[in-house]
Amino acid sequence: MTDSIKQQRHQARQQRLKTQVDAAVAAATTEKGLLLVITGNGKGKSTSGFGTVARAVGHGLSAAVVQFIKGSWDCGERNLLSQHGVQFAVMATGFTWDTQDKAADMAAAEHVWQQAEQFLSDAAIDLVLLDELTYMVSYHYLELERVERALINRPAGQHVVITGRACHRRLIELADTVSEVQNLKHAFDNGIKAQRGIDW
Repeated sequence: MTDSIKQQRHQARQQRLKTQVDAAVAAATTEKGLLLVITGNGKGKSTSGFGTVARAVGHGLSAAVVQFIKGSWDCGERNLLSQHGVQFAVMATGFTWDTQDKAADMAAAEHVWQQAEQFLSDAAIDLVLLDELTYMVSYHYLELERVERALINRPAGQHVVITGRACHRRLIELADTVSEVQNLKHAFDNGIKAQRGIDW
């Protein structure tokens, strides 16, 4: 087969693909605030959520972040994004296996969720990241119905990203886009410590 024929076949395949993509783009006419869920056991869920926040801010949108589970330790994303007007509400209790105090953890979850509800009712905020919210639902620190209500009743144009493992099926059903991050390998499993600027 000559190079010319290969090129013609390649061009024909790409043209068919372009026609399909163009038709799909033309058919997507609805604009609305999206609910995105990033779940699964792999590393990168929060990183993806923060990447969405960075993208939004880069386009001039306003954003707010609610961090569940996280402690009071240094957070590279928070250090950067807070300089660009992103509001943060942080649970700041650390991991539940560190605190070992369910009542205190539930009180902290309630406090930060009240801030989340304020963000989710503010039409001036274009994007809200609920980082590791899934744990608050699976541990029964927050009522699922209350979370659903806040998501459903948020401003029509507001986007929300939820991250965390084992996302409840009802939140998955409510979402517009769901991604599952799979863990194929993790450095920590081989005794490598978490690295500043890469893992946190």
